[in-house]
Amino acid sequence: MPALYTAQATATGEGRSAGHAETSDGQVKVDLRLPKEMGGDGKGTNPEQLVSLGYSACFMGALRAVAGARKLVLKDPTVTCRTTIAKDGDDFSLSFEIDVTLPGVPTDEAEALVQAAHGVCPYSRAFKNTAPSVAKLVA
Repeated sequence: MPALYTAQATATGEGRSAGHAETSDGQVKVDLRLPKEMGGDGKGTNPEQLVSLGYSACFMGALRAVAGARKLVLKDPTVTCRTTIAKDGDDFSLSFEIDVTLPGVPTDEAEALVQAAHGVCPYSRAFKNTAPSVAKLVA
């Protein structure tokens, strides 16, 4: 499969705990810090927030593509992604919850759209066998 685009970002310093990261085009520049919940000062962003941003945006694109293929117009949909990091002994893992609201779309049709988007979203597909992810319609 030919590549459509490759993003590049570089992290420096102490990485997630006290570092800096930026994209090669300079569009995204962030100071990285541990969240308060993990013992940090929370005065920067962290990889889990960045993954949540990317996943929610990508899922929205997948949702709109699936709806478009079905000739449906979505009005004011929202996609919220929660990324959880957990520790088991020395191992860390990620899991994801994607909540979708589709105002004005009948529940059964909305649930079908969410599951179809989950099946085609590149993030969902990338994490399918390595990190649990649940996509669901919320009221």
